[in-house]
Amino acid sequence: MANTQGDQTRALLFIDVQKAFDDPYWGKRNNPDAEKNMARLLAAWRNARLPVIHVKHNSTTPGSPLRPGQPGNDFMDAVSPQANEAVFEKTVNSAFIGTTLESHLRENGISELVIAGLTTDHCVSTTTRMAGNLGFDVTLLADATATFDRKDASGRHFTAEEIHDIHLASLDDEFCRVMTTADVLKSI
Repeated sequence: MANTQGDQTRALLFIDVQKAFDDPYWGKRNNPDAEKNMARLLAAWRNARLPVIHVKHNSTTPGSPLRPGQPGNDFMDAVSPQANEAVFEKTVNSAFIGTTLESHLRENGISELVIAGLTTDHCVSTTTRMAGNLGFDVTLLADATATFDRKDASGRHFTAEEIHDIHLASLDDEFCRVMTTADVLKSI
């Protein structure tokens, strides 16, 4: 990735960095430094005056901490949008479904996305896959994403780190390039 100071064709896309993901409701999580990495990246991105886009999940599930009107629906303070940054609200896993994200990107000449957010195996993965399929050049940040422990239908337990690593491995070289925050910071 070449130095792209002032390159408005590249945008930082935050997926669902919302307070609800601090709730014990979700269980054990990996990558406790994800938000710190997101904040470092956001500061550098804003300093370089590159486009920043935020996506918010508005759950339709009763009792979800991500439901509108719940405190968990708010963005985390570390990456809260500024007035000049685009915000898209969704109700499904992909940031491209039911939103005008794709048309916003195309109308603004954005062809490259750097993606960070929550959770690796749900909305981050789905949005990354769709972005790649739609022809965007995608970089996914391994250390600025995270997920939670899960059980399968038979009750077998998978750690958050296992799920995170498997999803990154599945996405890399097929839908995106998986990189670290430090790698991307060098290119700004």
